[in-house]
Amino acid sequence: MDWNLLSVSFVAVFLSELGDKSQLAAIALSGSSSSPKAVFAGAVGALLLASFLGVILGEGTANLLPERLVKAVAAIGFGLMAVRLLWPHSDLPD
Repeated sequence: MDWNLLSVSFVAVFLSELGDKSQLAAIALSGSSSSPKAVFAGAVGALLLASFLGVILGEGTANLLPERLVKAVAAIGFGLMAVRLLWPHSDLPD
């Protein structure tokens, strides 16, 4: 097993998941339920399934397309999201 890749993947996913809407949903659900263990199990299962699908789709994409193209498309996509986040919203009141 590639321990370096394992640790980098863990840190990247852990940091990206902190404070996101799925964590806030888990906080809300566990605070209003009588079984926080069930909320934990459901949240873990959902994150595992979402991560599994991401890995399967990533592997399939890597087998079909050249790595350089995949990285270029990802970079352009992240760049577009960054520009969109910085662009002033015209639909928001002043």
